[in-house]
Amino acid sequence: MKYEWIDEYLLKKAGVTKDIQEEWNWIRYHIGGKMFAAICRDDDDIPVYITLKLEPVEGEFYRKEYEDIIPGYYMNKVHWNSVKADGNVPDDVMEDILDKAYQIVFDSLTKKLRRQIIEDVNLENPISACGAD
Repeated sequence: MKYEWIDEYLLKKAGVTKDIQEEWNWIRYHIGGKMFAAICRDDDDIPVYITLKLEPVEGEFYRKEYEDIIPGYYMNKVHWNSVKADGNVPDDVMEDILDKAYQIVFDSLTKKLRRQIIEDVNLENPISACGAD
């Protein structure tokens, strides 16, 4: 897979968890219990697609711009998009659409859950007074 960095990149985001959907052989990434991205693997555990959620207009734009971005593999074709794992989408574009997928789902969470995720991050990375550690 071209995008070997995705797992580390996504797990650094606030509140992200991952699991494996055994029946589909997908590695799924969640925020607040809602999936925003997945690495879809074949029977040999080789990544085939990275599937992620985008606003419909953005998804349509990216599909027109990059031939390696297609409507969501086994997902709702309006809200989900799949990037070929060995495709030619530049890393910076991939980061951008992963960030957008995360933000779409994060913004859909309740205020209480969003606040809890932010508070958990602040507890893990406290800012001290006067910049002292």
